[in-house]
Amino acid sequence: MAIRLGDTAPDFTAETTEGTIKFHEWLGDGWGILFSHPKDYTPVCTTELGEAARLKPQFDKRGVKVIGLSVDPLDRHAGWAKDIEETQGTALNFPVIADGERAVSNLYEMIHPNASETFTVRSVFVIGPDKKVKLTLTYPASTGRNFDELLRVIDSLQLTANYSVATPVNWNDGDDVIIATSVSDQDAKEKFPNGWTTVKPYLRLTKQPDKAAAAASE
Repeated sequence: MAIRLGDTAPDFTAETTEGTIKFHEWLGDGWGILFSHPKDYTPVCTTELGEAARLKPQFDKRGVKVIGLSVDPLDRHAGWAKDIEETQGTALNFPVIADGERAVSNLYEMIHPNASETFTVRSVFVIGPDKKVKLTLTYPASTGRNFDELLRVIDSLQLTANYSVATPVNWNDGDDVIIATSVSDQDAKEKFPNGWTTVKPYLRLTKQPDKAAAAASE
């Protein structure tokens, strides 16, 4: 059965480039992102892992742990890591699971038989501090992921987890947000003291709450 939004992310124990981990224990109380790769020494994966390593400070700033997965063994991961550093200019700085038995791949249904009977598709799972799956994305093996988009979605997930808002189309951190329809105008006066613009009764735009609060305190 497919893993759906709101499901508890399956726990597992696995060997990685940074030692054996128990997934839930490794996540701790923070956010996590698990992403898979079809196999080692593939060109698109090489660019993706390099980009993830380059962006790790951005994930760290958001309290998000990053972990990759490939169906190849640890010794191949080690050799591939050298290629990644050489070609992408950034060394791996997060663990990559060695899933030779495809235990994690099957647990998370990363292998889609109609795409490939042996290799994982490019799956992404964003997991919240409650160990619930907050986002799933699936790309074909031929298409590299957009990590700027992953950061944007994480910004939205973290914002909307803490405030009664939603983020509109093409939203980026700092843009106006939408007041949740579950919040009455009366309650909104307390939650959003800087006010809002009513486009329609169900569409009320306000300044991003955490940015507005920071500006007010300066």
